[in-house]
Amino acid sequence: MPRYDALQFNPPAPVAQVQLRNPQQPSRLTSVLMLIDSGADVTLVPLAAATEIGLSIDTEQGYELSGFDGQQSIAFPVALELTFSGRTFRGQFLVLDHSMGIIGRNLLNLLRITLDGPQLAWTLA
Repeated sequence: MPRYDALQFNPPAPVAQVQLRNPQQPSRLTSVLMLIDSGADVTLVPLAAATEIGLSIDTEQGYELSGFDGQQSIAFPVALELTFSGRTFRGQFLVLDHSMGIIGRNLLNLLRITLDGPQLAWTLA
C-alpha cells in the first residue's frame, strides 16, 4: 500500500508516482509525484515534467481553473500518456506550474481506490 506524504502535507495526503510519456516521441518520465485529489475536477501535470519530455503545449486553448481558495488561473492542454498504478490513460491533460501534479476525478472516477486515513495509505483495486 502506498503511503500518504507527511513531509509535504500537514495533515498527510495521498500521493502517487506516475509515469508520463510523450506520444509523439519515445520520451518518458517516471516517478512524477501527483497528489490524489478527489476534490479536483481534472488531472493536472507539472509544467516542468511536460517540458522535460518535449510535450507541445497548446497555448491557443486555455482553460480557466478556480482553486479552493477562489484564485483563478489559466491552464493549457497537452496530449500525453499517463500511467498510474499500471493503468495507462491517453488523452488531453492540463499543465500546472507546480512541482507536484494532481490526479483529479476525470481519472479517479474510472478507478476503485480506497483511502485509508487511519493507516495513512491507499490501495487501488
